[in-house]
Amino acid sequence: MSFFNKFFSKEKKEDLDKGLEKTKEGFFSKISKAVAGKSKVDDSDLDSIEDALIASDIGLETTIKIIERLEARVERDKYISTNELHGILKDEISNLLAENNSEDMESYLPNSAKKPYVLMVVGVNGVGKTTTIGKLAYQLKQEGKVVVLGAADTFRAAAVHQLEIWAERAGVPIVSKGQDADPASVAFDTLNSAMAQNADVVIIDTAGRLHNKVNLMNELSKIKRVMQKVVPDAPHDVMLVLDASTGQNALLQAKEFTKATEVSCLALTKLDGTAKGGVAIGISSEFKIPIRYIGVGEGVGQLQLFNKKAFVDSLFS
Repeated sequence: MSFFNKFFSKEKKEDLDKGLEKTKEGFFSKISKAVAGKSKVDDSDLDSIEDALIASDIGLETTIKIIERLEARVERDKYISTNELHGILKDEISNLLAENNSEDMESYLPNSAKKPYVLMVVGVNGVGKTTTIGKLAYQLKQEGKVVVLGAADTFRAAAVHQLEIWAERAGVPIVSKGQDADPASVAFDTLNSAMAQNADVVIIDTAGRLHNKVNLMNELSKIKRVMQKVVPDAPHDVMLVLDASTGQNALLQAKEFTKATEVSCLALTKLDGTAKGGVAIGISSEFKIPIRYIGVGEGVGQLQLFNKKAFVDSLFS
């Protein structure tokens, strides 16, 4: 079945192709250099390919998985042609992305979402967390959903102000108490407001700092406990926002946040401005956490649903 539909249009695929240009150029230039002058790839060439994959920010663990599969192919066939190499890499990367058993969504709201669906968003400062929330609110509003934002990142006045601007831009209400307010109190009031408005979606922004893992865990746990006084099973998802342009730092942040809280999905931002988009493959493979949204441009409509087939096709096209 084609991945083109009303949620993943031809225009979105073009945005994705453009957004992955730098990653694709970097990835294939490294692979090409690794097998330069070769017509066949044998066991002795796999170290060079391994180095090229690691340099593409796919990550060590995921690179090892890919190399082991290439080794098995070489052992069986004795060698593979350089023309076959790209096809094999495409198949193996597709397989790795499929292994977290997540379904590509056709709506910005999960099909199984309860009402109100409560999404808590985490991530360090500077990764595009607030911008991602604003764009997601806009997309959900375009789908006809009633969305309420909660400005519970009260550590920085700028974070609250930025989310207020995005709420106005997206045309959705926001609950805000300003800087230094108790984040759990903001979340509590946001859910009460959402219930009163019969909202479909609540998005709660949280403090964007890895100040201390124990403190972070305690803060996020408190927000969850307080929200559950209003919506017993909230939050329904915890989304970690990562900046693709930071490469391996994004992997390190994923490790820290998955230790601090139960991250259930990811948003990967700034893919259009980096050659390090291979980190999407490493994160998906290593943590078995589905990538739900990707940012491929600054436009409000350029937060896309992550589609595994479209991503791999754009990377290898």
